Amino acid sequence: MGYSDQQFIVMMIPHHDGAIAMADLALTRAQRPEIKALAKSIKASQTEENAQMRTWYQQWFGQSVPTWGPGAGWGWQGGMGAMGMGMGMGMGGGPMGWGTNLVALSQAPDFDRAFIEQMIPHHQMGVMMASMAQINAQHPELSKLQQAMVLVQSEEIEQMEQWYRKWYGAQGAQR
Repeated sequence: MGYSDQQFIVMMIPHHDGAIAMADLALTRAQRPEIKALAKSIKASQTEENAQMRTWYQQWFGQSVPTWGPGAGWGWQGGMGAMGMGMGMGMGGGPMGWGTNLVALSQAPDFDRAFIEQMIPHHQMGVMMASMAQINAQHPELSKLQQAMVLVQSEEIEQMEQWYRKWYGAQGAQR
């Protein structure tokens, strides 16, 4: 079963928020200019995508995007809601982080390596969500945004994997 447009937006905004929080840390903690440039790009694109999704949600569903988390009543009942929350919690960090651990990242002795090790699986989750959502997308403009998310985040994953091999001599980020 795929996501509805409504479910996708409700789940993708907090997912993007996790990446934006990681990018904010990278802008101050990263040593390599490549990581800082990537963080700046992620923050800009995902902030813009969140604003666009909020606008569409208001237009299409007549209300603001609901927030979910400990204070927001974890009971949002969508077809993928329980699965999404389970994945978020199981990966650490809860729904906002969706697999990120901001405390560990902020304290990592090698920030750049830790950033790549967290951002690759975070982006993989985003690619999976956007890919699945296209199956049942009702609004063509959202489907186009989902396609762009898959493309951009897949390219960023590949770039980070290349950096990881080059900088750390490993076959790929430890995930």
